Amino acid sequence: MFCPSNRASPSPRRIADVGAGHDHGTGEIQHERPLWWALGLTMAFLVAEVAGGLITNSLALLSDAAHMATDVIALAVSLFAVRLSRRPADTKRTYGYARMEAIGAVINGGLLFVVAAYILWEAIGRFRNPPEVASGGMLVIAAFGLVVNLISMRLLKAGSGTSLNVKGAYLEVWSDMLGSVGVLIGALIIKATGWTVVDPIIAVLIGLWVLPRTWTLLRAAGHMLMQGTPSDLDLEEVRKAMASHPEVALVHDLHVWAMGSRDVILTGHVVVREGVADIDEVRRGVAAALEEQFRIEHSTLQMERTKEEGHHLHR
Repeated sequence: MFCPSNRASPSPRRIADVGAGHDHGTGEIQHERPLWWALGLTMAFLVAEVAGGLITNSLALLSDAAHMATDVIALAVSLFAVRLSRRPADTKRTYGYARMEAIGAVINGGLLFVVAAYILWEAIGRFRNPPEVASGGMLVIAAFGLVVNLISMRLLKAGSGTSLNVKGAYLEVWSDMLGSVGVLIGALIIKATGWTVVDPIIAVLIGLWVLPRTWTLLRAAGHMLMQGTPSDLDLEEVRKAMASHPEVALVHDLHVWAMGSRDVILTGHVVVREGVADIDEVRRGVAAALEEQFRIEHSTLQMERTKEEGHHLHR
């Protein structure tokens, strides 16, 4: 059912090209400071964990350090993407740099895949010849790493729900948190039983846990880069809402995509019924309903009085 907004209708010019008055998400960046804090904590602990892993000869600890290294890169990429996305649109990039969010997520996901593959490969050799592991030092370093990861997760949690880029960094830190828990458990088992084979087992479990979540992140980023319909929108529901306007006869060539996690853009052709006097009034009503019902603020609508005005009418 058509439900026009109760707010003041936007001007015809705004409806003709709503994007002209928006920065497509490049203006306000809310979560940069937590990223800086998380990056500083992660870099400080990375040095300690690499040294500890070499001293204790723990693959689980080194695998956690490898993930921590990807965290550093991921957080740096996220910060780069955040800063670059602030740059305004220009004549060469009319949408600005909002897509850096998805590109950053792809880089982070690729790094996670590489690290997981390396850990799984290294673990195969250790299953054959389990080395000695200094469980005491392994335990202390893993406990310290767990604290650092929990702090970083807390810092990034707010942004992970609104930004795909921050979500990628959050997933990196989350996987490291689980890795620290795994290393702690492995250290306790080795200390109690002397079963050093537990070390590569924990490393493999960490890698296997990370891979499916990494694939989910990459799939979401790829969907955005391919200009897919946002997952929280049903294109047919949007089409029905537009067509439910009493003066609309047909909606065709409808496209909905997102430049970033929150920047949904819609373009479409709207055919009005015969006898409609004010075509701009219909356009304002449809655009207001899109914003009210679906929070789509960036809409460009081509209005047509009859079917003959539309070229290549199709769904």
